[in-house]
Amino acid sequence: MDILERINTHEDLLRLDDDQRSQLCDEIRRFLIDSVSKTGGHLAGNLGVVELSVAIETVFDTNTDRLVFDVGHQSYVHKLLTGRRADFAHLRQYGGISGFPKPSESDTDAFVAGHASSSVSIALGMARARTLLHESYDVVTVIGDGALTGGMAYEGLNDAAVSGEPMVIIVNDNKMSIGRNVGGLSSHLSRLRSSDNYLDAKRTYRRVMKALPGGERIYAVSSRIKNKLKRLLLPATIFENMGFTYLGPADGHDLPNLISLLSAAKELREPVVVHVVTKKGKGYPFAEEDPAKFHGIGKFDPMTGKKLGVKAATYSDSFGETMIALAENNQKVCAITAAMPGGTGLLSFQKRFPDRTFDVGIAEEHAVSMAGGLAKQGMVPVVALYATFLQRSFDQIIQDICLLHLHVVLAIDRAGLVGDDGPTHHGVFDIGFLRQMPGMRILNPASLAEQKEMLRWAVEDYDGPVAVRYPRGTEGSYTACDWQGLDGALVKCHRNGRDVALITYGSTLQTALDAAEELAKQGIEAAVLRLLSVCPVPSEQVAAFLQQTKLAVIIEETASNSGIREALAWDLARLCPNCRVDGIDLGQDFVPHGTLKELYERCGLDAVSISEFTREVLAR
Repeated sequence: MDILERINTHEDLLRLDDDQRSQLCDEIRRFLIDSVSKTGGHLAGNLGVVELSVAIETVFDTNTDRLVFDVGHQSYVHKLLTGRRADFAHLRQYGGISGFPKPSESDTDAFVAGHASSSVSIALGMARARTLLHESYDVVTVIGDGALTGGMAYEGLNDAAVSGEPMVIIVNDNKMSIGRNVGGLSSHLSRLRSSDNYLDAKRTYRRVMKALPGGERIYAVSSRIKNKLKRLLLPATIFENMGFTYLGPADGHDLPNLISLLSAAKELREPVVVHVVTKKGKGYPFAEEDPAKFHGIGKFDPMTGKKLGVKAATYSDSFGETMIALAENNQKVCAITAAMPGGTGLLSFQKRFPDRTFDVGIAEEHAVSMAGGLAKQGMVPVVALYATFLQRSFDQIIQDICLLHLHVVLAIDRAGLVGDDGPTHHGVFDIGFLRQMPGMRILNPASLAEQKEMLRWAVEDYDGPVAVRYPRGTEGSYTACDWQGLDGALVKCHRNGRDVALITYGSTLQTALDAAEELAKQGIEAAVLRLLSVCPVPSEQVAAFLQQTKLAVIIEETASNSGIREALAWDLARLCPNCRVDGIDLGQDFVPHGTLKELYERCGLDAVSISEFTREVLAR
């Protein structure tokens, strides 16, 4: 790691020659494989952008220039090159560096990134701020072909193309071609457009025209004529049709050419799209063969590529198995996912029912609205999304599902805290916004068996919008099933006690039971009640358990004001006027990354903290 150890700034990269930069790329790949194997993280995408990242940091000074990532899981190389090499020992660990860009970590991180398709809009905002404030810096964004499946990317591109703002949009194409580049003539045009001679001629012509009286107008007219002639004779990319200057496609692993291409794009001083083709997992055979496995991976053996630890059945696995069983019995059942068939557990379903599986790309809004269309015409769509990405489809759930009371099942994966992915991925807001929607039902299983029965009921027995939300990972010690539909009990008493009632739902059941044990050591008898449904809140059933209880403490793995505490407290004030209601949740701040144990302790949502909170409330 002779060269990598000396690289911390833009100036350090400028001192390198081509051979040294090539060696640097090799060292970065070895470092990433070794480091991520110990901590876990996003590997394949970062291995694919090593040369591209080195080229960006060489051409642009990200201390002052603004580099905006889309999604951001491919920012590891950027972090390595901007002075954070030593911090990788604690990547995605509590108190350590994030796996995504984070401005509080470094001035070189221009913006937070965790959700897709927003980078062009953000970058255009920065470019316009630069113009309005009469400042001088370059604006660059890196967006993948995956993120370009999101509609917001095209909203940003549509505006940026006609903005006149100098900015460079790098399209990192690591799976499929963007635009129609077929045939020898098109290939020749691509090579010509990215050649030094072509770009030099374009820059010289523009410079000469600007120096002449009326030259700007002549340049604009001649450019329009040239573009019209070109589109008549040759196939154009979508970017050119929008109005961008398009450079590429270029080999994303040819570092000298990338540096030349980005330098040219920078000098054009106009909206430019640079299309580069990269290979996910580049340089590590295991990641090249299975980039999906190494997209986001836990600790693994770098020599074999095998994951470390024992594989246990997860809620995502259980969801996929249940969906297959439901679809075998009902030809109307279909599954929709937004670029996450693997993460949501739908890969086996996709193989078994390819015609009834719809992966719409990173387009949650489209996924939900399409589900509305399917449901309106008689299908039973199940939309599998992570809780954090469900936020992107808020309006569509209201307008295209709930307004017509359509039978759409939302399978909400990663509900609650997700650990090392941090604040952009924690699913702690969905209950708050789903509860606002007329007709919505929200179910919260506490075991795999309960998840299976709730999904079965949602698909076969209910006829309206319903959400089944479940956490990341495996079930706890509770493995039973108490779900018997809306006609059954929606409140389960797991422990009796007359001093206080701990009320919770979903996977926090075990924490509530552990807190009750802690209270018992202090001579406090705590009941533990679990709600199987939180929308509508079964307040009357809760009240039936609280007639003799002085205090109810509601425990929720949600952000403050995003749960059910206020609604339940309002009802209980009427139903149980002698019972005081209090509650504990994750708080109002965004929760950082770390292990679940560390985050629960930080937020006061572990068993010891809950018991201490309860004792304090009782004392008051």
